[in-house]
Amino acid sequence: MDAVARLDLVIFDAVDIDAVGAFYAGLTGWDVVRQDADRFGIRDPSGQEFEFQRAPDHVQPRWPGQDRPQQFHLDLRLGDPRATAERAIRLGARLLADVPGAITLVDPAGHPFDLCAADTTVPFTVTVDAPDAGALASFYAGLLGEVPAILRFQQVTGYQAPRWPDPAHPQQAHLDLLTTDLAVAQARAIALGARSLDAGAEHFKVFADPAGHPFCLIH
Repeated sequence: MDAVARLDLVIFDAVDIDAVGAFYAGLTGWDVVRQDADRFGIRDPSGQEFEFQRAPDHVQPRWPGQDRPQQFHLDLRLGDPRATAERAIRLGARLLADVPGAITLVDPAGHPFDLCAADTTVPFTVTVDAPDAGALASFYAGLLGEVPAILRFQQVTGYQAPRWPDPAHPQQAHLDLLTTDLAVAQARAIALGARSLDAGAEHFKVFADPAGHPFCLIH
C-alpha cells in the first residue's frame, strides 16, 4: 500500500519541558533544535527528532502498571548501557529495572525509558504499547507505506487506552504525521480503523489510532 503520510515527530508530554529537554540533551549530547514556550526538540545524529510538549495537566505514568500506563517509551542506544545509566542517574533519572538487554529508568517527567546496546544506524527507537501489537503496526504501515525504523510496537496485557483530551486518562505522547493531501490521508486513516477526535485546524486534524493513541495528520 502506498504511503499517504510520513512520520515527522514523536512528541512526549511534560509539565516542565525545559527540565526534561535539558535532561535528554545532557544525556545524549544530541543537538537541541527547538526550545520555546511550548516545545523542546532534540535531533539525533541520523537527523531524526523527538520533542517534549508543554502539558500543564500531564499525569506521570507509573510503570509497569496500567492504572497510569506509559503508552510510549524511548529506547536509547548511546554506548555502554551501564555507564550511560550512571550518567542518567547523575542527571536526575531514577532506576526502575536492570535486566539483560536493557536498563529501565524514569526521566524527570516520569516517562520510563530503556538504555540498550549501541546501534549506530538507529540511535533511538520509540516503542508504542498496544493491546494487539501486530494490528497497530499494520495500521501505521497502511498510512506510512511501511513501519519506520524508529517505531516499534509492544503488546501489553490489560492495556488501558488514553482518552484525550480527558486529563483523568491523559495521553503520554503522540505522533505527528505529515501529508501532502490531508483529505486523502484522513480517508485512509479512517478506512484503516482510526477515529476522528474532532480537533485541529485547517492544516491539521487529530485522530485516535486503533489502540486509542492520539496522532496528528498535518498538511
